[in-house]
Amino acid sequence: MRLFLTFLVLVFIVVILGAGGNAGYRYLEEKKRPSFRTAKVDMGDIEESVNATGNVKPILTVQVGSFVSGPIVKLEVDFNDRVMTGDLLAQIDTRLFLANVRRDEATLTTREAEVKRTEALLRQAQRDEKRAQLIQEENADFISGAEMDQVIANRASLEAQLEIATASVEQASAALKNSEANLGYCDITATHSGIIIDRKIQPGQTLAAQFQTPELFHIAVDLDREVHVLAAIDESDIGAIEKALAEGRPVQFTVDAHRDDLFDGEIYQIRLNATTTQNVVTYPVVVIAANTEMKLLPGMTASLSFQTNEKRDIKRIPNAALRFFPTNTKWVHKDDRKLLDGSMWDDDEADTQISAKQKHTAAIKRKKRHVWIHEGEFLRAVEVELGISDTKYTELISGDLTEDQELVTGLKAKRK
Repeated sequence: MRLFLTFLVLVFIVVILGAGGNAGYRYLEEKKRPSFRTAKVDMGDIEESVNATGNVKPILTVQVGSFVSGPIVKLEVDFNDRVMTGDLLAQIDTRLFLANVRRDEATLTTREAEVKRTEALLRQAQRDEKRAQLIQEENADFISGAEMDQVIANRASLEAQLEIATASVEQASAALKNSEANLGYCDITATHSGIIIDRKIQPGQTLAAQFQTPELFHIAVDLDREVHVLAAIDESDIGAIEKALAEGRPVQFTVDAHRDDLFDGEIYQIRLNATTTQNVVTYPVVVIAANTEMKLLPGMTASLSFQTNEKRDIKRIPNAALRFFPTNTKWVHKDDRKLLDGSMWDDDEADTQISAKQKHTAAIKRKKRHVWIHEGEFLRAVEVELGISDTKYTELISGDLTEDQELVTGLKAKRK
């Protein structure tokens, strides 16, 4: 009897140890099994956009210079002053130019007097010629041929002198107009209404305009009404920007000076003068925006988002699910393990010698991807076709997925 009891105790101990070992093994196996993070397929909106940086610039910047040289005697405006067309900005010393006007006025008066004197002599010569002709008609012996030739020559000479005197008057008049124009250039006036954003001269400074026109002021036209934001767009995105321009899609941007403000604009122009920097081709894109509050100042850096597409209330996949890819075949169902070894992928995209048609086909294939779901103990792949995307979601065009279905997005960190 004692031996039987001992046997029962041993059997009980073995059973307990076996159950404990099995439970411990299952616990260790369960601990080794990975735990995945998931996110749901849902319905929502997607706005596809192209992001870029740009600089705020006035719509038009007018450079006001000087055509004449001389010291600055008046400076009527300063930085940030508002001016109207025709307002006096600065004045150059007029003394030399005024003296030139007086000189040319005197020269013109002299030339006009010379014309009058020559006209009087010509009239006298014409009368002398007529008298000589009448006398010669009465009696040819009273005036010799030589005397008659001298009278005619004198009249012709005075006619020529009159032409020269008349031309001298025109020349003196032109010189006077030139001197008057130079005197007028001493008053430097605003050619456009706007705001002075740069002043390059100081009172008393002497200008030298013999070789090139010096820049004195920069006037920003309509700065308090609207501005341009000039952005450089990569050639790979310029097609989407062209489409957005054709559809009249909006642009939004921010500036560091006003972090809490979101500014609205619209695409004004896509310029064709491409720039290549280190083999990267970009195109200037001009965005126009209102600036009635004068928060946007020339030179500010803007962070822009060009809306290129938009869809409402569509089925969408979290982008994190598209970035996940299993790294261990043990997690994956045997039917999907071929996706991990690369045998299902087409390497044509990596071949630089493929044709344009093959590149186009490869680009279409890139719209087809796989996401992973947790099915039982394994991960299963689901093929999906994708549409537009933003920073968080991508449109689901087709695929065997339902709303609220959980998609694997990564591994959870193991608890210690």
